Amino acid sequence: MENKKIGIIGVGNMGGAIAKGLLKSGFVAATDIFVADKKESTLQEMKDLGVNTSKDNLDAVKNTDVVIVAVKPYHIEGVINEIKAELNPDKIFISIVAGVGINDLGEMVGKEIPIFRVMPNTAIALQESLTCISANGNTEHYKEYVVELFNKLGKTVEIGEELMAAATVLSSCGIAYALRYIRAAMQGGIEIGFGAEMAQFITAQTVKGATELVLQSGNHPEREIDKVTTPMGVTITGLNEMEHKGFSASLIQGVLASYKKIDKPKK
Repeated sequence: MENKKIGIIGVGNMGGAIAKGLLKSGFVAATDIFVADKKESTLQEMKDLGVNTSKDNLDAVKNTDVVIVAVKPYHIEGVINEIKAELNPDKIFISIVAGVGINDLGEMVGKEIPIFRVMPNTAIALQESLTCISANGNTEHYKEYVVELFNKLGKTVEIGEELMAAATVLSSCGIAYALRYIRAAMQGGIEIGFGAEMAQFITAQTVKGATELVLQSGNHPEREIDKVTTPMGVTITGLNEMEHKGFSASLIQGVLASYKKIDKPKK
């Protein structure tokens, strides 16, 4: 795979996680990463990792082959206006910006630019992200590279752009949903006798084991649940009480509420 220099504009939670994940994976050398951000403390953290830093967005674009933009949606147009002069059909443009579609990006950067819209989650810093990728029509030559880049940071799926809002909710917001379950289970563990640290470790490792059961076997979760629910047993008693209190229904409604929020037309 051809080595490319990578520019990242916005190195907050997501952009910073991408930079750290790329370094940890060895996909690119620190000297080939160029980042831009307005916050001095954020830039110092990046500088300590050995990457090139600047407060000027154009500096992160000039000498790079790949431009990753990870800013708030209301900043994207201003950022593109700053860097547009340095974009061209030989430079890959990757947007991590939620809610801004490929057609809108094309209007801003130029439809001849190869545009990828990518939605990772914050586990990317640990190379454990689930990253959804969609692209415009100018990207066939670059798709293998982009997929390989994000495969180094976890797992990828290519989806139609019409599913990107749903992917944001299920994957990016999903990290928070899963963590909220871990927190609640921890609190239950403390109530039945464990210290906080031990409850956290037991719960987190148990969740990790549950995900591996599904990922490695391909089984529906209910099939794995059946293996630990014996007649009149403690597991089924707990599950039925959770369902009685609305466990599954509240989670589904939360996913739908987030989707309705992200899918609202921008005014």
